[in-house]
Amino acid sequence: MSETREHIPADRLGRKAGAGGGEAVLPRPSSLADNVYDVLLGQLMSLQIQPGERLTMDNLSRELGVSQTPLREALGRLEANGLVLKTHLVGYRAAPQLSREQFEELFEFRLLLEPAAAARAAELLDDKKSEHLQGIVRPMSAPVPGNRYRDFAAGDAEFHDCIAAMSGSSLIRDSLTRLHTHIHIFRLYSHAKVTQQAIDEHRKIVEAICARDAAKAAKAMRTHIERSRKRVMSVFS
Repeated sequence: MSETREHIPADRLGRKAGAGGGEAVLPRPSSLADNVYDVLLGQLMSLQIQPGERLTMDNLSRELGVSQTPLREALGRLEANGLVLKTHLVGYRAAPQLSREQFEELFEFRLLLEPAAAARAAELLDDKKSEHLQGIVRPMSAPVPGNRYRDFAAGDAEFHDCIAAMSGSSLIRDSLTRLHTHIHIFRLYSHAKVTQQAIDEHRKIVEAICARDAAKAAKAMRTHIERSRKRVMSVFS
């Protein structure tokens, strides 16, 4: 018997759709659930799904052209990451924006992990990693039209993820991915602006890592996070 297959429209899958366009046909269950997760995460991070918005299984199933089995798996992963909430007999909804107190805790956690990750990245650096990191940060130095965070967001996420990956710890990387997703959504929702200060902070982190100076890399990352916290917290003032 041939394997049952479902699809997600190519325009919902972005880079995961076939290069030739049309519909991307995907095997189930695991790879399909992964792609459903990616699509829903993308919609959350682009604010196509608004904070607090109700998510119904029937609507999502019709929209994405998949059954409820991969949807449940994807929503379960999003729930585990704190991005959606499930209420008994009600269903799912996108998580509301974090409170000031929750952001304070989030940044405290970042301060525990990211300076150490930057230091470790400097210690484990090789030429290939150096080229990759510099390739990520180089386009981010260009002026952003209107200083819109939306146009800066993808590079910012990739920058922090790259350093976490370079630390060699999958646990640190996974933990930071969850944290940065919440910050990213908040910045988009609050119409945050890109500051030259943030761009300069990234450059100093890269310079320290590429110089293989672990202490300097940790200090530069700590400074960046502390200043980032002030920029985010100013929204609550």
